[in-house]
Amino acid sequence: MVHGRNNKHPLSPLAVFSEDLHSSLYFVNASLQEVVFASTTGTSVPCPAAGAPPASLRWYLATGEEIYDVPGIRHVHPNGTLQIFNFLPSSFSKLIHDNTYYCTAENPSGKIRSQDVHIKAVSREPYTVRVADQKAMRGNVAVFKCIIPASVEAYVTVVSWEKDTVSLSSGQRYLITSTGALYILDVLPEDGLNNYRCTTRHRYTGETRQSNSARLIVSDPTNAEPGILDGFDRREVMINQRVELPCKASGYPAPKYRWLKDNSPLEPDSRFRQTITGLLIESTQPSDSGTYVCEVWNSYGNAEVMGHLLVKQPLKAVVSPRKVKGSVGSKVSLSCSVSGSDEYELSWYRNGEIIYPGNNVRITGINRENLIMEGMAKSDGGAYQCFARKGKMSAQDFVQVILEDGTPKILSSFNEKVVNPNEPIFLVCNVKGTPPPTCTWSLDDDPVIKDSHHHLGHYETHEGHVVSQLNVTHTQVQDGGVYRCTCSNSAGAVYHQARINVRGRASIRPMKNITAIAGRDAFVHCRVIGYPYYSIKWYKNSALLPFNHRQRAFENNGTLKLSNVQQVDAGEYNCKVMVQPNKMDTQSVHVRVRVPPYIQPFEFQRFTIGQRVFIPCVVMSGDQPLDITWQKDGRPIPASLGVTVDNIDFTSSLRISNLTPDHNGNYTCIARNEAAAVEHQSQLIVRVPPQFVVQPEDQDGIYGKTVTLNCSAEGYPRPTIVWEHSKGAGVPQFQPIPLNSGSRIQLLSNGSLLIKHVLEDDSGFYLCKVSNDVGADVSKSMYLTVKIPAMITSYPNTTLATQGEEKRMSCTAHGEKPIMVRWEKEERIINPETSRYVVTVKEVADEVISTLVIMPTVREDSGFFSCHAINSFGEDRGIIQLTVQEPPDPPEVEIREVKDRTIALRWTMGFDGNSPITGYDIECKNKSASWLSAQVTKDVSPQLNQATIIDLHPSSTYNIRMVAKNTIGNSNPSNELTITTDEAAPDGPPQDVTLEPTSPQSIKVTWKPPQKHLQNGVIRGYQVGYREYSPGGSHQFTIISMDTTGDTTESILLDNLKKFTQYSVVVQAANRAGTGPSSQQVVTKTLEDVPSRPPENVLAVAKSPEVISLSWMTLPREALNGNLQGYRVIYWANLPDGELGEIRNVTTSQPSLELDGLEKYTNYSIQVLAFTRAGDGVRSEQIYVRTKEDVPGPPAGVKAAASTSSVVFVSWLPPLKLNGIIRKYIVFCSNLHPMVMSEFEASPDAYFYRIPNLARNRQYSIWVVAVTAAGHGNNSEKITVEPLAKAPARILTFNGTVTTPWMKDIVLPCKAVGDPPPTIKWLKGNTNGTPTPVLVDGRRSVHGNGSFIIRTVKAEDSGNYSCVASNNWGSDEITLNLQVQVPPDQPRLTVTKTTTTSITLSWIPGDNGGSSIRGYILQYSEDNSEQWGSFPISPSERSYRLENLKCGTWYKFTLTAQNAVGPGRISEIIEAKTHGKEPQFAKEHELFTSINSTRVRLNLIGWNNGGCPITSFILEYRAVESGTWTTAQRTSLTKSYILYDLQEATWYELQMKVTNSAGSAEKRITFATLNADGSTIPPLLKTGDPISDNMSGSGGLKMVVTITSILVVAVLVFIMLMVLKRRRREQRLKRLRVFLIDLHSKNTRTPDTVNKQQQTLRMHIDIPRAQLLIEERDTMETIDDRSTVLLTDNDFGETNKQKSSTVTHTVHYQSLSQATGPLVDVSDARPGTNPTARRTAKAGPAAARSRYASQWTLNRPHPTSSSHTLTTDWRLPTPRATGSVDKESDSYSVSPSQDTDRARSSMVSTESASSTYEELARAYEHAKMEEQLRHAKFTITECFISDTSSEQMTAGTNDYTDSLTSSTPSESGICRFTASPPKPQDVSRVMNMAVPKAHRPGELVHLPPYLRMDFLLNRGVPPAARGGGVSSSSGSTMGQTCLEPQRSRTLKRPPPMEPTPMEVPSPREVQQWQPGTASTLPHRETRERVEAAKLSTSQESLLDSRGHLKQSNNPYAKSYTLV
Repeated sequence: MVHGRNNKHPLSPLAVFSEDLHSSLYFVNASLQEVVFASTTGTSVPCPAAGAPPASLRWYLATGEEIYDVPGIRHVHPNGTLQIFNFLPSSFSKLIHDNTYYCTAENPSGKIRSQDVHIKAVSREPYTVRVADQKAMRGNVAVFKCIIPASVEAYVTVVSWEKDTVSLSSGQRYLITSTGALYILDVLPEDGLNNYRCTTRHRYTGETRQSNSARLIVSDPTNAEPGILDGFDRREVMINQRVELPCKASGYPAPKYRWLKDNSPLEPDSRFRQTITGLLIESTQPSDSGTYVCEVWNSYGNAEVMGHLLVKQPLKAVVSPRKVKGSVGSKVSLSCSVSGSDEYELSWYRNGEIIYPGNNVRITGINRENLIMEGMAKSDGGAYQCFARKGKMSAQDFVQVILEDGTPKILSSFNEKVVNPNEPIFLVCNVKGTPPPTCTWSLDDDPVIKDSHHHLGHYETHEGHVVSQLNVTHTQVQDGGVYRCTCSNSAGAVYHQARINVRGRASIRPMKNITAIAGRDAFVHCRVIGYPYYSIKWYKNSALLPFNHRQRAFENNGTLKLSNVQQVDAGEYNCKVMVQPNKMDTQSVHVRVRVPPYIQPFEFQRFTIGQRVFIPCVVMSGDQPLDITWQKDGRPIPASLGVTVDNIDFTSSLRISNLTPDHNGNYTCIARNEAAAVEHQSQLIVRVPPQFVVQPEDQDGIYGKTVTLNCSAEGYPRPTIVWEHSKGAGVPQFQPIPLNSGSRIQLLSNGSLLIKHVLEDDSGFYLCKVSNDVGADVSKSMYLTVKIPAMITSYPNTTLATQGEEKRMSCTAHGEKPIMVRWEKEERIINPETSRYVVTVKEVADEVISTLVIMPTVREDSGFFSCHAINSFGEDRGIIQLTVQEPPDPPEVEIREVKDRTIALRWTMGFDGNSPITGYDIECKNKSASWLSAQVTKDVSPQLNQATIIDLHPSSTYNIRMVAKNTIGNSNPSNELTITTDEAAPDGPPQDVTLEPTSPQSIKVTWKPPQKHLQNGVIRGYQVGYREYSPGGSHQFTIISMDTTGDTTESILLDNLKKFTQYSVVVQAANRAGTGPSSQQVVTKTLEDVPSRPPENVLAVAKSPEVISLSWMTLPREALNGNLQGYRVIYWANLPDGELGEIRNVTTSQPSLELDGLEKYTNYSIQVLAFTRAGDGVRSEQIYVRTKEDVPGPPAGVKAAASTSSVVFVSWLPPLKLNGIIRKYIVFCSNLHPMVMSEFEASPDAYFYRIPNLARNRQYSIWVVAVTAAGHGNNSEKITVEPLAKAPARILTFNGTVTTPWMKDIVLPCKAVGDPPPTIKWLKGNTNGTPTPVLVDGRRSVHGNGSFIIRTVKAEDSGNYSCVASNNWGSDEITLNLQVQVPPDQPRLTVTKTTTTSITLSWIPGDNGGSSIRGYILQYSEDNSEQWGSFPISPSERSYRLENLKCGTWYKFTLTAQNAVGPGRISEIIEAKTHGKEPQFAKEHELFTSINSTRVRLNLIGWNNGGCPITSFILEYRAVESGTWTTAQRTSLTKSYILYDLQEATWYELQMKVTNSAGSAEKRITFATLNADGSTIPPLLKTGDPISDNMSGSGGLKMVVTITSILVVAVLVFIMLMVLKRRRREQRLKRLRVFLIDLHSKNTRTPDTVNKQQQTLRMHIDIPRAQLLIEERDTMETIDDRSTVLLTDNDFGETNKQKSSTVTHTVHYQSLSQATGPLVDVSDARPGTNPTARRTAKAGPAAARSRYASQWTLNRPHPTSSSHTLTTDWRLPTPRATGSVDKESDSYSVSPSQDTDRARSSMVSTESASSTYEELARAYEHAKMEEQLRHAKFTITECFISDTSSEQMTAGTNDYTDSLTSSTPSESGICRFTASPPKPQDVSRVMNMAVPKAHRPGELVHLPPYLRMDFLLNRGVPPAARGGGVSSSSGSTMGQTCLEPQRSRTLKRPPPMEPTPMEVPSPREVQQWQPGTASTLPHRETRERVEAAKLSTSQESLLDSRGHLKQSNNPYAKSYTLV
């Protein structure tokens, strides 16, 4: 097996191509850095480098030594693959099997070396793995680790875990981590019954090991600090890999974990994830390196795991530049950048050889990353590599450096040309070369000097070329000539020249004499300047040249060439130039010839040491004087050599008298003269015969080691040494030894023979032979003896033995003797003298066989044995694994589960005897029988660790045991178990199951228990299953479990079922053992209910002006909730004036209908619902449709009147039936004599027309017709009119009713005509029937056209207004009835039905305020909650059901009606409670089932959920002496619970709290644990213990009897009082009837007057359950302690009494805060909503009932002081009937109430909780006796008297109901009466009116929030209007001054409601709708309050524009309504 460790990802082949050589080198696998293999397999490693053309591949050791082949051990294949063969452990060589190698590849482009590759062999060695036992708490985590020895930890991995021989895999509870640990999550007790072991595998040898079996010890959870189970110290990981940092701890409570990195909390990162085992990091980055701390803590302590993570990056080296080209002599710079580490070693290589710094090589940089080479030689080209190394990691990169010939080459230049004088010359030379060459310029061989006319320059192009430039300005004749550009660098030089001719007179430059060398060529130049010229000729001695073959004249440039110059060529030469025809110019030059020396060649002959030598050096020719010298090897001859030099004239000789080897060398003769220096060289060799320096001698070599056979010789020439070999010890037969490159045998430089890795065949004779062709050869032989170290050649790897038998194990050893063999067992030497061990040794041939005999074998002999062979040259060992097999140990058997007919066993496998378990036998017998008769289950699979014995008898006792088996035999029997089976489940079903539907969503199920003989135990409960019935039974049963009551008949109520649905029900009985069979299905159907959804897709289409066609989709069956009886269509007309028409409904059985008889061209609102027998379903959303247009009806009225003698005005009213959009009106005017008819058209919005040009005193008939798109309507009635000159006044406006919303401006028209024009006067009807002139003020005015304008109209503006027009000739009058619409009155809201999850509400609408009610807003809130929800409701509905409410919970409800004006007053807040109550504990159930000294079992069956599901259960207990409670359980309620670990003989206090949605219940009790012997302990010495529920002994009985007696007497007394009270009430009712008769006889007011009185804005004083008294304070008698109402004696009417002191009357109630302040309206005080009494009321009916109590004080002011009139009605004014006229009056409204649960349900509005009728009668009597009311008119509202009186409700005699409806009326009486005194006529009466006590700023009325209406008043008001200051409108001060509630309020009014989308008031209207001007006293200073004027509900007469009070002289009468 081969393992390659890569430090980076494999790279694609990297190639560097040589452009010149067309070859490359590259790496095939540059990432290969480590190869690990098993010694039994060997390995082959291909060379990572290659090349093209194919490269020569060689392997080297890291030391640089080329490796050699070792037969059978190591071999390099021709393709470069290195193979290491498998080998025995004894043949291990660190040099071969554990070393670092590298490979080189070489071809013409260079040589590269691979990265270092570490090759390591792993041999088999003994090791064991083990697992330690672990401890864990139940519910915690257990961690098992496989412990591997450190010596093999790097190669051994965990491959699997087993649990009792069953392999485990990662799943729900078991987790095997990446490190091989086994996690058991959520430890269970049964986890401690298994054995756990791990299996490992050696990565390279493939060996597997199995650990020992370990156990898990499971304990119950106890408080403990965390203990680390799994952690880490250090982890190393490569970048981008995943790593897991384990951190797991035990502890209780379960510990929490937090990770820190480098002492800082771990930053959020998607790559980091906390897992069950610790911290998992995905795709690690270098920044992840650091110290990680895992903090673990719980409430009892903490712990931590600290470790270091190192994220390693692969080293990567990059050499730049990537492409390097240079030339010989140039400079090359390379840079190597390394990534992956900051610490590394860097080396540079050239062609595989390391580069060291030198003269021309510099290595710079912190990490030697820069290589700089100067003066590159040709041999410096090739592959340059950069190696980075760190530890075992390395990286490399290389580039190819290509060196070219750098000799300069001219790429472009200049040519010969002709220029004019002063014409510039520009010459350029473009040359390349490496290094860049330098250029110089010359003119006719003279350098060009840079001056003002000659400019030189050069630059280098981006290609590296050099451009040299010469620029000549102002050219003169002397600038002409031959220009030369010479460029040179270190590699050579090159030049270019050309002639430049400058026009001008030609001439010759002066020439210098020259010297020529004989035998060489010479050039003579004639430098001509000027142009043109005609010829250039050379002459010598007047002879024209050339005249021989060695001469050549170049006429074009004047050059003369003399080839192979001779002495005859010396002399004077003339150059003649013809500058003009027939004109010559001449110059001469002298040539001198010099002859160089010539040496006659000489050679040294063959000389031998000691001879004499003479060598002459003769200069045969050459000019004298001559200088002749000698050199040896390039240097002067040393004098020490004794060499003599003789110089004579032209000769020099060398003499040596005695030759020695020191005279060897090259001798040079050098001759010099004026012409040249020449030399000649010859080598002198002194030959020496060979002789040994070191002679070979016999040697020993050790097998596998290296040996050197020494042999060294000397001589000259250097002798050659050749070795020959003869195998064996016989007669030598020498054969040459082949010595190849890379061979195992190598010849060293000194002649010795090196044999690497000596083999046995290397023994024998070796001959060393020396020769150098001088004298005779010499040789010497020696003998090499190869010594063999001890080696184990044969032994068994594994072997088996049977326990008790003899076992033999043998080892065969080979090697040099003597060999000693030693036996060891697991590193312990075996003493052969022991009784059980015997060692025998015998020799066979050259081997030694050692045998270990074990007799007999025992279990402990299993393990690793090793035989060690030792001799003088080495040692070896063989490892033998011995396994001793035996029969297995018996398993440990335990009970897993006992049932009625089965027993489930679990067993733990013991020691398997080192032989796999083949099976188990299970034996089972009755306890009384013998084992011989036992039933045996044979050969149970060994893979199982549990089994179940079946077909047993319930409640029977059995004995069970087991036997394990393997191939060796059977184990002994296991431990014996004795078990008794459980009870069985019932075998029979319950009997007589019957079903009774009780509601649309509930069914009552009753049944009887199963037959007694089929119960199989005590029936403890039942399971009731129910499901929707279907023939196929596709629905699943819903199961409800219940405990038995023990009665003969059981029952249960199934609720929350589907409506009108068939259900099938089954019942099963259950005992302690389980559930029995089901009963037969019984089927019934739930009751019908109303449909739950509206019809969908309701479509309406107008068919005609009177018919609308409707259609809708039928309801699906699931929404009907019953049998469909039909559909109901509700519809009403939306009239043009914004009112609603009559709401009608019609039924049909079909999903379509036509509505006929409708109003024409009218918009209808339509809703559709389905209904069943149970009632109407949900209505559909309103849809709107308009009937079609038709011709209109006739105008409703027509008037005509003469204006002048020729003009008549006509007016008319629109048709009563518009039937469409009026397009126009046509006025017809007809004159009968003659018959002439005229038509006049008027616009549709015009109702007047002026007809001119009529004849005087002639009668005309006039009528009007309306026109729509459908055509002309009917004619109006015809009116006859006659134009008159004196036209009487006539009014064209019609009588009628004008309706307007309040707070708007209204114009009452009165158009009159006449001649002269009439005058207009407006009157308003009065209460006494006499009209009076209208009041004209800032709000009321009469327009010039006669119209009466009222701005910001108010309710009191309603009434009859008369317009009277008159002139001299007559008068006319009309009456307009102004009706002001106000928001509707509050509806009366009641509760009609409740269930556990729903409440149904119904209501009676209040007064609609003169405008049809457009809809309702229902608001609801859970009790004690400030969050309100709301539902919009159609105006046609009178009931609503809220679903999905909480069980047993109180809810609050309010209802608001809306009309066209806006939302009205919010109804009284009523409360209702859904069915269900808080839990209760049944007293008949015993709480304690059993008590002993340390444990108590509680029976919790006694808890009843009260009809609502239990949501929480808290049980706490403590010792009576202890102050610390122990919480035992916070879960759902169970049937029973056990308290453990109690102190013996101790009194305990126990409290339980059970909660559902309706509330919670607590039970507290004391108990005592027993003594250790089971006896009881003394009772507690405490009295009056409120906790104990158990009253024992006679004392308890006496107390019960006493309490019972008191209760009986109290009940009797109460009954007597009630009888007396009923008689008194009957007497009062009789008197009341008499008063009624008298009242009717005295009341003579007309019906109209009475109607107007009833329509006034009245004052309400609502006093539920209170007696009303009107008396003086000083004469007041307290008749009833419940309530008292006191009013002043001059609250009404006129009085002149002056009193010095203020007479005070009070309205008094108990239990409201006693703050004295302005009267407030508490009519919204709902029954049962006293926030201060809420908790008390809920405590139960017997709790003390608190009443509202408050005191308002009315002070009669002193006459001289300005009086105030209290404004109390700060809500919206009460709406009135249409046409009513409101009176300005005060309104007091109070609604106190008692707060009990019964009152919550029964009192659903103020009036339904009115005072008793006898109290009203008494109030009526007092009112009649009041002086101020003697002249008052009383209005009485009569109603029926209920059988149930207020006293009865107060006393709580009515049974508890969720909603209480009034009983059948039986007797009539007063419900309401009104006393209206006469209107005061003068201001003096005002002075005597009641005023409130001053309310100081800062005093707050403590009102609950639901009594406030400011939210409704301020709704829609802009923020500026709500600001609330003294200077703001008075309405804005109300909420901040007098009515600010306290912060500690418990109830809040529902939030402001948005108007329903019907008719949204304009912003102006909304802003005006602020009745706060009549709300309360504004903020005033003390003096202003004293002097303030009267304030009443009139918003115009009592308040000025700033909202302040102003004086008034017209107070209105009051009318009180007492309810």
